[in-house]
Amino acid sequence: MKNGWGDRTLKPDFSKYPDNLVPTIVVDSQTNQVLMMAYVNEESYQRSLKTRQTWFWSRSRQELWHKGETSGNTQKIVSMAIDCDEDTLLMRVIPAGPACHTGHTSCFYRNVLEEEKDNG
Repeated sequence: MKNGWGDRTLKPDFSKYPDNLVPTIVVDSQTNQVLMMAYVNEESYQRSLKTRQTWFWSRSRQELWHKGETSGNTQKIVSMAIDCDEDTLLMRVIPAGPACHTGHTSCFYRNVLEEEKDNG
């Protein structure tokens, strides 16, 4: 664990998905706010490990995507975890600006259902 990463032998099982894309949840390491969900393939996963910056696969553009490449709103990875089935990643990051292309801090800024307040 000298390198600060933990067990680097752990790796997502990309073959579990027909498109070889693993869902990745990105969380602000300081606020614990969920910022976004995106997909990684083998190459974007390796680039994320190597650079400690978030890299994803854009399904709409069918290309690698370095978060913040055009906007400057990069995300420095401080930790990465894998779920028990090795088919979902959790990246904790320090964001350099909003995560959402709309300018919102998080992509999850619209509530479908809100918590009920206990008035009792």
